[in-house]
Amino acid sequence: MTLQQLEYIIALDNYRHYVTAAEKCFVSQPNLTMQIKKLEEEIGIKIFERNKKPLRPTVKGQQILLKARQILREVNQLKEFVSTEKESLEGNFTIGIIPTLAPYLLPLFLKSFVKEHPNTHLNILELQTEEIIRRLHNGILDIGILVTPLVEKHIREVPLFQEPFLLFAPKEHQLMQFQHITPELLDPKEVLLLDKGHCFREQTLAICNEEHHHSNLGFNYESGSIEALKQLVKQGVSYTLVPELSVQPLDEDYLKRFDVPQPTREVSIAVHNSFTKEALIEHLHTAILNTIPDSFKKIPQYRRVKWR
Repeated sequence: MTLQQLEYIIALDNYRHYVTAAEKCFVSQPNLTMQIKKLEEEIGIKIFERNKKPLRPTVKGQQILLKARQILREVNQLKEFVSTEKESLEGNFTIGIIPTLAPYLLPLFLKSFVKEHPNTHLNILELQTEEIIRRLHNGILDIGILVTPLVEKHIREVPLFQEPFLLFAPKEHQLMQFQHITPELLDPKEVLLLDKGHCFREQTLAICNEEHHHSNLGFNYESGSIEALKQLVKQGVSYTLVPELSVQPLDEDYLKRFDVPQPTREVSIAVHNSFTKEALIEHLHTAILNTIPDSFKKIPQYRRVKWR
């Protein structure tokens, strides 16, 4: 059994395709197939079901893969420790960021971060929360930027800031007439939501104290874009909640801030417990905090929305 063979079975599990797995490992497909077969023969366990589509691991194979990932993580930790990689910012790193943060947060810090760290290359993927968590566990992602708490045993969360939720409603809507806005005034049957899979949807429902959404609008529209929901509101179609980073100058007439304690989402950096590049986490943390609005650092009273 070799570390290389463990890398091959993990690649095949990640990509579920022999040719793709071989390309990612920089070997020929026949060589990868042969090495995996040799490993199966050596341990006497069939790791993958080859006669089923899509390709998937056997029950015993899943246990082998879990242990293989653990072994390779520990080997990589040792290599990084010995070579003092912990303090290095050089290299390629993959970051996953949720769609309701990406268009608003990345433009704030990315340009300055890249300029200050020319030897750091970031591969940035826009992914939903559950996919970020899965990839952090599998070692496909180095860092996630998303909303916490996640309550995941093997994932460490480094909080960045609290971002307030704001009411976004037509100027003539009855909610806009209230001097004080509280979650109790919201009707979950009237709120426009993002589609399933977006954590922002679950947070909005949590603020409304509602687990399931049943629209009372005469239509069912679940978008993947906060901007799409905002445009519907501007045309007089009900109301929604938006994160404060998404607010533009032309939005001001459609906004109402909640009374204290304001509902907020906690934005954090998340990494697997095995991730050792502390310098990268620290510099990323600093770059983001240096560019977010000062108001986020001075929220007097807030209520962090738990959604998971």
